[in-house]
Parts: sequence; C-alpha cells; structure tokens
Amino acid sequence: MTYQEEFITFMVRAGVLTFGDFTTKSGRKTPYFINTGNYRTGAQAAKLGDYYAACIQENLPGGVSCLFGPAYKGIPLAVTAAASLFRSYGRDLPYCFNRKEAKDHGEGGDLVGYKPQAGDSVVIVEDVVTAGTAVRETIELFKHVADVNMKALIVSVDRMERGTRDCSTLDELREDYGIAVYPIVTVREILSFLHNREIDGRVYIDDAVKDRMEAYLAEYGGR
Repeated sequence: MTYQEEFITFMVRAGVLTFGDFTTKSGRKTPYFINTGNYRTGAQAAKLGDYYAACIQENLPGGVSCLFGPAYKGIPLAVTAAASLFRSYGRDLPYCFNRKEAKDHGEGGDLVGYKPQAGDSVVIVEDVVTAGTAVRETIELFKHVADVNMKALIVSVDRMERGTRDCSTLDELREDYGIAVYPIVTVREILSFLHNREIDGRVYIDDAVKDRMEAYLAEYGGR
C-alpha cells in the first residue's frame, strides 16, 4: 500500500474517520466525519507524524526553514512531524507554535520554540481545514513576527468543500495567499480506496454510503 492508503486505514482504525450522520460546524449534514481529537496514544502520535513527514518529504524535499503548528491541534502535529522527519529522513527541522494569549512575563512573545527569522520559509502543519480561519490567523500573526515566506500548508485530509466562494477552502487559501497546499489524502482518495473494501472484516463505504458521499460532494464540493 502507498502511505496515503495506509493513512486512510490508520484513521479508520483510530476511530478518527467515521461514517454516519453528522453536522459540521457550518451546519452542513455530512455522511462522514474526521475527528483528529480521537488520536490518544503515543503509538498513534508517532505514526501520525510519519504520515505528515512522508507528505512533507514527497512535496517539499528541501527549502524549508521550520514547521509551525497553530494552537491547539497543530501543536502536537508540528512536533511529531518534526520528530519523524529527523527519524525517517535525517532532516532536523526546527518547529514552533503560537500561544493563544501572548505571554506578558519572562521573555514574553506569541511564539514558543524556534524564533523565525526574516527570509525563512515556513510550513504550516494543520489537521483538517474547514473555513481556513486558523491558517489566515497564522499568516496575519507572522506579519508581526518576521518577513518570512509562508511556503506551504500541510493538512491531513482535503474535504474538497466550498469555502466562502465557489472554490474549495484550500483553493481559496492558494488564491488569496499564494501558499502551496498539500493534503496527505483527499476525500476522493478516501472514497476510492474504501469503497467496498474490508478493513478488519468491515466495509465502511458500501454502495449506499458512497452514494451519500457523492451527493454531499455534488451539493457542497468546490468547483
């Protein structure tokens, strides 16, 4: 299996990728849901970092100064991705993340970890981007930190849904900021891989679930 196919299987087994009847934060009724809050063990964290590292290595084999994880969910993702990049590929990249509230004592500041310098190429590490709010806030934050190049955004799954315009949220970010966006997998890849495929004796996407997912993408998918 490819690392993308392994990642889909990993999400299913971790209870992160589930199927049923859900309501997204935007109020959309969706037949599938991705809850990265269900990762809860050291083994899962280590493996998750491997998938992010594989995606970074494949798409960004060089020219990266540091990884940035937006608080809160992006923090452990940036840490485990950096650890895996070193362990698997010998790339010792620094990482940093933001505080929700600026520290007003000691050294102060908004960032923890590596202090980005002018000219650095920063890669944002996120889970699933819905409205893109955290990414937009990150780009705005860095305007007050240093004159860096926001090189890329790495996400676990591209839901391929419309944002505030006809295109997907990730395409909006590409257009608005000129940032490259690399998902580990897309919802289309999930659909293709899991359709009528057994994982541990269970089929998660049968013909009925596939039809519901196709209908959802037809209604809410980015053009």
